[in-house]
Amino acid sequence: MKVKLQPILNDSNLNAYQLISQRQLAVSISAIGETLDRSVPLNLCLILDHSGSMNGRSLETVKKAASLLVDKLSSEDRLSIVVFDHRAKVLVPNQIISDLNQIKQQINCLTADGGTAIDEGLRLGIEELAKGKKDTISQAFLLTDGENEHGDNNRCVKFAQLAACYNLTFNTLGFGDNWNQDILEKIADAGLGNMSHIEHCDQAVDTFNHLFSRMQTVGLTNAYLLFSLLPNVRLAELKPIAQVAPDTIELPVQAEADGRFAVRLGDLMKDVERVILANIYLGQLPEGKQAIANVQIRYDDPTLNQTGLFSLKIPVYGNIQRIYQPSSNPQVQQSILALAKYRQTQLAEAKLQEGDRSGAATMLQTAAKTALQMGDASAARVFQTSATRLHAGEELSESDRKKTRIVSKTVLQDAPPK
Repeated sequence: MKVKLQPILNDSNLNAYQLISQRQLAVSISAIGETLDRSVPLNLCLILDHSGSMNGRSLETVKKAASLLVDKLSSEDRLSIVVFDHRAKVLVPNQIISDLNQIKQQINCLTADGGTAIDEGLRLGIEELAKGKKDTISQAFLLTDGENEHGDNNRCVKFAQLAACYNLTFNTLGFGDNWNQDILEKIADAGLGNMSHIEHCDQAVDTFNHLFSRMQTVGLTNAYLLFSLLPNVRLAELKPIAQVAPDTIELPVQAEADGRFAVRLGDLMKDVERVILANIYLGQLPEGKQAIANVQIRYDDPTLNQTGLFSLKIPVYGNIQRIYQPSSNPQVQQSILALAKYRQTQLAEAKLQEGDRSGAATMLQTAAKTALQMGDASAARVFQTSATRLHAGEELSESDRKKTRIVSKTVLQDAPPK
């Protein structure tokens, strides 16, 4: 398995007489190979809410989805299951799959009771997942239907950051409409996983299967994007790096000892592009073709049991022109619009929290226009519907808010192809 790496500027032409130019650099990254080697075991941890609010069909559906997922694991894979209400316990310690029926019996014995303490479930989940991390593809699926009323949200964030230090991938699933989308998004973003909304019980099995399919396509792990910026080139000071595909995530940047900048990517799926967008500023440069940056991926290959591998270093060039002629790249423009859609929605949410309905509605209308520019008609409908309700003086339901957050981060499957 190798790395495919392609950097593209939104406009590779620059004005030789301009003192400072701003550009967006889109970097497309994926694992590539003729086949996907499934000899690498999976290490899956299910962290499941069984609080009182999950009583009835909700918990029964989750138990069914979890049991069906267990059936998909091979005899080489590892599984652990943590369950939580206002406390947390390890239902199935991290182990190589040997007795599927016994595990499914333990799942089926779960009953709903108590409150919700997500942070305790996270703590135990990280501990169990870390036990089987060596030479595996390690991910957690965290499902909850409630607020963290018996836990500490700041502690949740700290545990999510700890998971990132262990290079663990965390996916979050919000069940119903009463879960805390801010906390689940922070956990998923830190763990570079996916945040999903299971709005109705009958969506649970498909959502679990979708996340498991993504996990099965992981080819490379512990990946970092490394930037080398040449003199007179710098990253923007505020939010310089974001992922824009397949989901939009604001990404932290860390300085390496050799002067490069590193951005954690986590798992790379085979033939599924991750697109990272960097906002850079360039000082005045001499006329002609000039190197402005280099990009490279550092990664682990679990199929070869090798760590700290490097892709080829790819240079990024700018064409410095005495008579500047713009040359906009439509592919990068799509990435810029995807990030704008996400940030416009965040601004709308902030205004709504401040009680500024009119301002929130205006930002949602702006996000709808951005989505239409992208060809994402489904997201545009969601944003415009919420904006119309706010203008009419109506409250947005929890379902409306969560749907808005989800479509701000990704392109819905029923959106027309670009």
